[in-house]
Amino acid sequence: MRGYDAVLVVSYGGPEGPDDVLPFLENATRGRPVPRARLLEVAEHYAHFGGVSPINSQNRELVAALERELATHGLALPVYLGNRNWHPFLTDTVRRMRDDGVRRAIALVTSAFSCYSGCRQYREDVARALELIGGDAPEVDKLRVFFNHPGFIEANAASLVDALGEVPADRRSRARVLFTAHSIPLAMARSSAYEVQLREASRLVAGAAGIGSWDLVYQSRSGSPQLPWLGPDVCDHLETLAGGSVRDVVILPIGFLSDHMEVLYDLDSEARQKAADLGLTLVRARTVGTAPAFVAMLRELIQERMADRPERRALGPLGPSHDICPLDCCPDGRSAARATGR
Repeated sequence: MRGYDAVLVVSYGGPEGPDDVLPFLENATRGRPVPRARLLEVAEHYAHFGGVSPINSQNRELVAALERELATHGLALPVYLGNRNWHPFLTDTVRRMRDDGVRRAIALVTSAFSCYSGCRQYREDVARALELIGGDAPEVDKLRVFFNHPGFIEANAASLVDALGEVPADRRSRARVLFTAHSIPLAMARSSAYEVQLREASRLVAGAAGIGSWDLVYQSRSGSPQLPWLGPDVCDHLETLAGGSVRDVVILPIGFLSDHMEVLYDLDSEARQKAADLGLTLVRARTVGTAPAFVAMLRELIQERMADRPERRALGPLGPSHDICPLDCCPDGRSAARATGR
């Protein structure tokens, strides 16, 4: 049995006030060709929420829920939070873990799917933090991605069923279900299992919710307009649906774990307004957040890594993902794309 002293939740981070917004966005886009005008545009999104990203409080709620879940099952593991782009920064958190006497930790990345920005980049962040701290830094192992774990599917399916319940009963069977996820550059998508995993998770959730017809769409594109990104965009797809017989749309942001800015603004504001302009009724399903089935799944994944012969639960033909990522797993495809113009 492999022992751990702590759990490290690794997340994106977000501003805690108006003065934090631009510095945070500069951190988040460092090394990427994002125009200044785009940063100012996104900064305006945060202004609608007082310059505070909800992701921080949501992650703190997740930390508290996971600590309770672990304690209930006899696992006395403290849970730490470290961010890529804002306080508490990952390096500061890992240094605090070292000072607290943590020698081996299990890392939970707040992404259910495999791609460079959702998995490998976080692993690189952890490795960089460990290198900066030096030889007495704790050892950190990452949990496997969980896009097809029964707990993730159950939590999303329950959310979808609840959202469908908001559609008038006489129109419910004709409502169109859209699963959304963050768009990424096509070159990055081609170097990972991101699309395959998203389609499989959507299929599993739709099946569990009794839905036979659905679409996978993308949102929150943030990169250079010269590079092709995954589509269709959710707002473009709403236009397509409005040209047919669809009247009601239910959106489940399956690519996100909490109702943070890209859900609250890009879906609850922009997509909702687009739907209204097109004469569509839009219902947005909640993300998994701290749903009991989801938090129980996280505890199960931690126990799985601690066991000698674990039951590695997963639904569908893809099976459970690997525990240790290969060296060539989810490379950043953007450099090659810029070089080739693809």
